[in-house]
Amino acid sequence: MADLMKRISEGFSVSGAEDDVRRLIINEIKDKTDEITVDTMGNVIALKKSKTRGKTVAATAPMDEVGLIISEITDKGYLKFKLVGNIDARKLVSKRVITRGGVKGVIGMKAVHLRTKSERETVTKTKDLFIDIGAKDKGDAEKRAHLGEYVTFDTEFADLGGRVKGKALERSAACAALINVLDDEYPYDFYAVFTVQHEVGSRGAATVSHRLNADAVLTVTAAETTDMYGCEAQGLKLGDGVTVSLRDMRVINDRDLAEKLLNTAHENGIQVNRGITSDLTDGAAAQLTDARVVSALIPCRYARSPVSIADKGDIEETEKFIKLYLNKIGELI
Repeated sequence: MADLMKRISEGFSVSGAEDDVRRLIINEIKDKTDEITVDTMGNVIALKKSKTRGKTVAATAPMDEVGLIISEITDKGYLKFKLVGNIDARKLVSKRVITRGGVKGVIGMKAVHLRTKSERETVTKTKDLFIDIGAKDKGDAEKRAHLGEYVTFDTEFADLGGRVKGKALERSAACAALINVLDDEYPYDFYAVFTVQHEVGSRGAATVSHRLNADAVLTVTAAETTDMYGCEAQGLKLGDGVTVSLRDMRVINDRDLAEKLLNTAHENGIQVNRGITSDLTDGAAAQLTDARVVSALIPCRYARSPVSIADKGDIEETEKFIKLYLNKIGELI
């Protein structure tokens, strides 16, 4: 599992530029599925047929990540940028980055002793930051980077024993879990869907949901934990297994189905919790169809930042939950 997550995590997949990870995923699932389609948005739709015909079910996982896009090249050769997705600018200073073209740099800002008192007391904003690629001037920078080019964090994945660290664990954990469950056979036709542009409004999921016409959809993603130092809020914690979301920022999930799945999971010894999150899942997009929709959340510490931490046990419990869902959903809807 760690090797697969490493390759997904370190892949370049900023929203709207998911090509590298899309190719990786297709290569991983091509021998596990019967049909693979890439739609006009770039979603990967993989069908695993059952021996009998009946219900059609789907599970989705986002394959994009938050990142940056170059918006200006200054006369001194610095790259100004805009955010792609929801990133806290305070987490960006001094972080290593890499452009889609492979140029490495570091995010900088004016040194503290050069800032005014009011600047020091102001929360860091994106407009005050820049990417330094070591260019001598604008002309030198333009030889290596260009306006509109995507940028991601240059973060190395690492196995920490029971846990892992790396960038974009929100997508790599969910995608790895969904890829792994394709090793088994299921009683219903099953669509494994890897969506694009989740981080900018679940745009890929909105497009693909209408196409599938599934009876039930499970959206799998990661959500921010509340177990870091100094935080007393209740919420997801590393090591707690998988959480069935009852509500997120945009959707109230199918409560009846969620409760049935929770009870069935407990009966089968899966470490599962019920929860409410302020994160965004693809559930709202999937719910625009007639499908019964439930969301499964993987705890992720420091989500949507240059580096996150996840628990391997939580991802394994998520895999078990997806398999349970795929085997039992016909009895529950």
